[in-house]
Amino acid sequence: MRPAAKGWCPGAHRPMESGDGLIVRVRPPLGRLTAAQVQGLCAAAREHGSGILELTRRANIQIRGVSWAAHPALLDALDALGLIDAPATEARRNILVAPLWQPGDATARIAAELAARLGELPDLPAKFGFAVDAGAAPMLVAASADIRIERAADAALVLRADGVAGGMPLRHGSEVTAAIALAHRFAEADGAAYKRMARHPRAADLCPPERSPAVPQAPVIPGMSALGPAIGLPFGQIEAAALADLVVRSGAQALRVTPWRVAILERGTPVADPSVLADPADPLLRTDACPGKPFCPAATVETRALARRLAPHVAGRLHVSGCAKGCARPRAADVTLTGRAGRFDLIRDGHAWDTPGRSGLRPADLLEPGAL
Repeated sequence: MRPAAKGWCPGAHRPMESGDGLIVRVRPPLGRLTAAQVQGLCAAAREHGSGILELTRRANIQIRGVSWAAHPALLDALDALGLIDAPATEARRNILVAPLWQPGDATARIAAELAARLGELPDLPAKFGFAVDAGAAPMLVAASADIRIERAADAALVLRADGVAGGMPLRHGSEVTAAIALAHRFAEADGAAYKRMARHPRAADLCPPERSPAVPQAPVIPGMSALGPAIGLPFGQIEAAALADLVVRSGAQALRVTPWRVAILERGTPVADPSVLADPADPLLRTDACPGKPFCPAATVETRALARRLAPHVAGRLHVSGCAKGCARPRAADVTLTGRAGRFDLIRDGHAWDTPGRSGLRPADLLEPGAL
């Protein structure tokens, strides 16, 4: 059984404490920051935090290493950049947006309306969220969300409850009203007890699967995207100074963030930089590792340096977790290494909290030929 993790995600007004200070999460509107906002965010991260930024699985940006003393000044800086909500709104704006949207298209229109109507939502569990994925084919199907607006096989827009194969057809202009109504049905059906839509035993009754889903399109990978060069970030992390420099050198008008540890330099040109991943086959793109010790107080092992050394030797997905909570990857991986009492458990085709096949392994043991 998975150990209990935090029941909420950090925000800007409500940061989360970690081993290196506070984690302050920024939710960029529509998953986009202008070039000026990127420069301001990077400057704030250097001045008020450790200068380390992270992309999350929900396409948000985290500033690490913030002290409580520096937190008010950081909030002022983010507010001046237009990158935070009012405290009452922040936790509700859990909206994941397909990153290749164009101004005025269905994804942009629906996401903007949903953000404007958050006050109509009922009280929902802390991690409950929405995916607006109204492009030609859905691309967020593997990303975390509970209520989805996406395309069906017949190209119609549908409302889909996460975990249900298929959705309800939507009329143009009714999409947000229907999503809010589904959120109310979930809340009224004791949704708080289940926390997530996919766990609710009546999800298909709350949102009947009347239309078959479309075949998903592939997520964005490093290389050229429809909007500009896409860059991979090892473990989703980058130094603020490096990101600011990349945006300037590429000439990008904006930065789009994605839930795949990939960012898009909108309307920019490709630039080489050792801090990012340009090869879509780079093994680090299929490697998950939490910050580990000493950055997380729950971790008993260092994770990312070991993950970098092991990644080329694992053909499938590698997950190196500082503890059994498995925060970096809540799904199974081909090879999972879980820290326990300063050493590692080895789990094949499983989660960080599953029963290991081998235990008590040191990093040196794992680096032996054939160990994995």
